[in-house]
Amino acid sequence: MSDKVKESFENSTATISPGKVGLKANSSGLSGTNDPTHHEDLHQRIQVNYKNIKKSPSPDEVHKWQRDHIKVDDQSPEGYPLNIIIDPAMREMYQVVHNADMTNVFDRFSEQQPQCRFCVEGLSCQLCANGPCRISPKAPRGVCGVDAHTMVARNFTYRHVTIGTSANIFHAHQAARTLKAAAEHPESQLKIRDVDKLKKYAEMLGLNSSLPVPQLAKEFAQLVIDDIHRPAHEDSVLVEAFAPTKRKELWRSLGLFPGGGYSEVAFTQTKCMTNLSSDPIDFLLNCVKLGIANEYQGLFMLDILQEILMGTQKIEFKKQNMGLLSPDMVNIITNGHMPLMAQVAMDIASSDEWQEKARQVGANGIQILGHVCEGQQLMNYSGTQSMRAYGGQEGEWLSEEYLLATGVVDLFMFDYNCTVPTLPIYAKRFGTKLVSTHPVIQLQGTETIDFVPEKMNEQAEKILNMALEAFKERRKENREIYVPPYTSECMIGFSTESVRDALGGSFDPLIEQIANGNIRGIATIVGCTTARYGQGGSNIFKITKGLIENNILVLSGGCTSSVMQYTGLTHPSAAEEAGEGLKAVCKQLGIPPVLSYGACVDIGKMTHTAMELADALNVDTNKLPLVIGAPEYLEQKAVADACTAVALGWLVHVAPVPSITGSDVVVKTLTETTDSLGLGKVMVELDAEKTIQIYVDHIEKKRKELGI
Repeated sequence: MSDKVKESFENSTATISPGKVGLKANSSGLSGTNDPTHHEDLHQRIQVNYKNIKKSPSPDEVHKWQRDHIKVDDQSPEGYPLNIIIDPAMREMYQVVHNADMTNVFDRFSEQQPQCRFCVEGLSCQLCANGPCRISPKAPRGVCGVDAHTMVARNFTYRHVTIGTSANIFHAHQAARTLKAAAEHPESQLKIRDVDKLKKYAEMLGLNSSLPVPQLAKEFAQLVIDDIHRPAHEDSVLVEAFAPTKRKELWRSLGLFPGGGYSEVAFTQTKCMTNLSSDPIDFLLNCVKLGIANEYQGLFMLDILQEILMGTQKIEFKKQNMGLLSPDMVNIITNGHMPLMAQVAMDIASSDEWQEKARQVGANGIQILGHVCEGQQLMNYSGTQSMRAYGGQEGEWLSEEYLLATGVVDLFMFDYNCTVPTLPIYAKRFGTKLVSTHPVIQLQGTETIDFVPEKMNEQAEKILNMALEAFKERRKENREIYVPPYTSECMIGFSTESVRDALGGSFDPLIEQIANGNIRGIATIVGCTTARYGQGGSNIFKITKGLIENNILVLSGGCTSSVMQYTGLTHPSAAEEAGEGLKAVCKQLGIPPVLSYGACVDIGKMTHTAMELADALNVDTNKLPLVIGAPEYLEQKAVADACTAVALGWLVHVAPVPSITGSDVVVKTLTETTDSLGLGKVMVELDAEKTIQIYVDHIEKKRKELGI
């Protein structure tokens, strides 16, 4: 930024606020930009010491330590963040980064305190040039005349639900595009691995399943793409085909049956413009409508498409955490939520040819490890689990910067989302090559590869060559490295199909265990982890332990799955920590009390499981003894997913508190009114013990209503 332009910006801002403005260095001396070209002397300024840290307990003592750690009620700013971090690898690497005075997620949270109360409550608006406006007792309306209720509801809609819904539908669109490319361009290395699933869902959409597989895949993909682009005033074909009959009747009676997803998002965004809609109830019901599109044109559909391409989940034992990194291997991390490019790269890297290429540059081979939800999918899908180059799952999104700080990550490839903006600085300091595999996400100083499914093999080979060059550079520099020695073995690969198959082809045995009370009900603990006081994975862990002790079977999806894995709750031995009824069931079946469904987008498969259970019981989905929990939700997709759960009639727990508390009308609508309409409702609670009791009480209420 030139001095003249910078002065203009500062003068303009001074007319709005008397506070000091400008781009200044932060406390560590690093300028406030993530552009790596502005950090040429990074190696001289940032000295890393891997020895001057307090080590976590030995690997065989970690799980005991984690359980003792959460018994201490110390989640305050004093002692933060080590009083909330329960991942042993992350604890060590946080100290390394913090001691080196490098920007990192937990320290940035501390720097942001105190946070704006108006924003927390949803009472701040920046939509028009008369703002920003804040609602308070002395100023009960914005300049345009908007009141607190409309401001809060509108913020909730456009800042969270429209973005989250569009992101999930966009993901499904890209997966459909990829399936179409697999059908038309087999030379791309894309494969159709689950033909039976393709035929099953094609038939449900009215397609001729006897067509040749490539032709059927092409027609199936095109139908999905066409439905996503359908006008809002035409009913969605995907919702009509896959949603429960009783729900569809309710949605139509309430005027909530959606049309095409992209058009619905555009319609809702238009409603959010300044001086258009001002009815808060209308905004919130529109969010429920988007929640329906979010499921059937987003989450559920993208799960089906990816499984057709990558293979349906299969129950297996796999390992997780940073100890899987090897200094002697070419280490590639794939991060994000859409593992289609990663799978092709893994397939190619598994060949003798590419493993030999790795040996020629001095490595023992190439391994590709997953991170965040992309890693959860790669670990769960049958098409990738046994690939030679598959290395395992690394962790949750909070560990991203600390992962690169090990110094052994040669290449970090990423699609959307959950790639933090500071990675270019980390990549420069620790020698990691960054590459985006989709133009929807671009970081400063980082190469972006356009997403072209028809040429995915060429793009994957380019990425692998980048990784080989990065490894050569790492060996040439002989730089200091450190790999925390922690891994956890976990049972993964649960889904509607794999659970049903494990039960002998029917959900009847599970229903019988719920009916006889050994399993009181089901809780899905899904979503993200946050850097907030009292969270950081510890809140998820506390709540889950309390639920299984109360004989509630838990399904996990998202970064919560990583928490379940590094705490040992996804290992069959964790049955010992469950209540007597659930323990007996787990031991009989040889399963853990927490079933990992994989990624946050696999919430679509959880709702699928719930719908099949409801069908087996011949009840509507809102009658199930089920709670949806997002105890550490982070971003917009999680809020859209909560609207999906409300549409399906479920109690949804979210923490931290969403930005809705500035309006009693909005709070009452989401926590009471929607329930009275036959929809679900939102519940907010931060305390783990109170949360557990609310879950238990709700499940017992639903059991009573079912007469069990």
